[in-house]
Amino acid sequence: MVQYNFKKITVVPTAKDFVDIILSRTQRQTPTVVHKGYAITRLRQFYMRKVKFTQQNFHDKLSTIIDDFPRLDDIHPFYGDLLNVLYDKDHYKLALGQINTARNLIAKVGKDYIRLIKYGDSLYRCKTLKVAALGRMCTIMKRIGPSLAYLEQVRQHMARLPSIDPNTRTILICGYPNVGKSSFINNITRADVDVQPYAFTTKSLFVGHTDYKYLRYQVIDTPGILDHPLEDRNTIEMLSITALAHLKAAVLFFLDVSGSCGYTIAQQAALFHSIKPLFANKPLIVVCNKIDLQPLEGLPEDDANLIAEMKAEAAKTMVGQYGKPGEDDGVLLSMSALKEEGVNAVKNVACERLLEQRVEIKMKSKKINDCLNRIHVAMPKARDGKERLPCIPQAVLVAKAQAAAAKESRKLEKDLEDENGGAGVYSASLKKRYLLADESWKEDVIPEILDGHNVADFIDSDIMQRLEELEREEGLRMAADGDDDDEMDEASLTPEEKEALAAIRKKKRMLVEEHRIKKSTADSRPLVPRKFDKDRQFTTNRMGRHLSNLGLDPSAAIERARTRSVSRRGRKRERSSAVEENPDAMDIDQPNKKPRMLSRSRSRSRPPGEVTPGEGFKDSSQKLKAVKLGKKAAKKRNKDARKGEGDRVILNMKPKHLFSGKRSIGKTDRR
Repeated sequence: MVQYNFKKITVVPTAKDFVDIILSRTQRQTPTVVHKGYAITRLRQFYMRKVKFTQQNFHDKLSTIIDDFPRLDDIHPFYGDLLNVLYDKDHYKLALGQINTARNLIAKVGKDYIRLIKYGDSLYRCKTLKVAALGRMCTIMKRIGPSLAYLEQVRQHMARLPSIDPNTRTILICGYPNVGKSSFINNITRADVDVQPYAFTTKSLFVGHTDYKYLRYQVIDTPGILDHPLEDRNTIEMLSITALAHLKAAVLFFLDVSGSCGYTIAQQAALFHSIKPLFANKPLIVVCNKIDLQPLEGLPEDDANLIAEMKAEAAKTMVGQYGKPGEDDGVLLSMSALKEEGVNAVKNVACERLLEQRVEIKMKSKKINDCLNRIHVAMPKARDGKERLPCIPQAVLVAKAQAAAAKESRKLEKDLEDENGGAGVYSASLKKRYLLADESWKEDVIPEILDGHNVADFIDSDIMQRLEELEREEGLRMAADGDDDDEMDEASLTPEEKEALAAIRKKKRMLVEEHRIKKSTADSRPLVPRKFDKDRQFTTNRMGRHLSNLGLDPSAAIERARTRSVSRRGRKRERSSAVEENPDAMDIDQPNKKPRMLSRSRSRSRPPGEVTPGEGFKDSSQKLKAVKLGKKAAKKRNKDARKGEGDRVILNMKPKHLFSGKRSIGKTDRR
């Protein structure tokens, strides 16, 4: 169970943001309207409330910051030393002390100015005292700006620290850089520690978790340690030293026997002996890694002797721990993290050693006596040499036999799939488990319902047969009629019928031509480009000569060309020739205007009450009544300037709570 969760520490704002937050809250949550005509007691109360409110907000905010940050004297020594290594204990305490001092100073300022406002004799005097009080509070906050910025950086870094429980079962991995510590923790846990072929890839503590005998173990990967005095070690190395000094864990000292890490076995042995005091009262295991590059049997004699000395030191630790000579088989282990050879064996031995040590410590504690008094293990003894078999009722045996037979006889879908061609060939039936009155109904097709009717009721089972009969009958009729076209046999017609047929065909052609002429518009007529006949070669005289040579009368064509040559673009609408038809109409002098064509005359206007087909009105009176009701309904909406269905403008709807004045009476929670 993790006791320390630094992710819940509240955010520390900057000094400027701190002042803005408090003053904005004071402005929003205290009254803002005051007049010089108020009684002096009311004026004093108004400004005293503002000073009290501001001072209380500063006090609450600063108290939250002080309480959320851990106190180094009250937390576990591991976290105390870890924070000292990372953030400098003196600087950390000094920053929190400045926050506490600022809180006390603001409280004193608020108290002093409330006493002064209590004796203010005018609105101006009370207001100036209030401004001075808030100004001094803001000045105090600006002075502690660097401390606030430092605490915010500390908070962000502490939130990224791994969650380490100092009291749980822990396995600690240490050794020189680049000896395979991170590869080992990646193999036995779900941790994802970066592994690179150079030193000091791991720069902080990494935590993973593994299981052994249904118990959860915490595995910590520490940065590499170099062999030099404690004073010369940097922050990264001090993280490992802090973990070794304060955590009750099984220590795995990794040794690179191949020398590929850049350090010889002699240097690694020297580091082992220099940090040997940190291994006291801890299960210690020396792990020889990278045996795939250099087996232990092929080591030089000097290196083998150094490893033997390390093994002897680890064995002494075991003897000192348990008070009796222990087996040194589990003290020196070999493995290869790259090929995962012996990884699980190292993990199991470490977990077993740690479990034995924790059990022994608990057995030696005073609490075990209270537990043993409440525990009694009964060990039955045989009263004679007679063998007594267990008595199982016959009904239970029969039920077990039936259950076993049913289990053996039942075939699973996997078995049916293997028997019927395998995956991709066999298709499981989803209907065979249906509970129906008749088993034969299971594979029936589910009916399709359309508009409350079963589609299957309207399907004729003999539809294909009937279609073939219809096709056969149609073929016989076509054979009897001969050709299937609609053309008449003109040879069998009389001369009168032939003349009538020719007249009908001529009339039909004329109607088609007239329709094509009417259908053609200005957009669909072929346009002659503006550059055509630039030299004026194609004249009406030339066209007349050409038509005369063909034996045609050119007069009509020439007249039509002359009338069409006048451009109609920009011409106004002309009055209809209906004036000539009405002799009683007023005479109007129009010498220069020609009567407009009847086809282009203006359409006749209709009165508003006339009913046209398709409007849905019975007569003109009903239409006039509907129009009147529509105008009456729109009149009130137009007066109120309400939006109607014809509006296309989306107005800017301004929210009332942002643009309305401050209320003098009532709650302001909604704001």
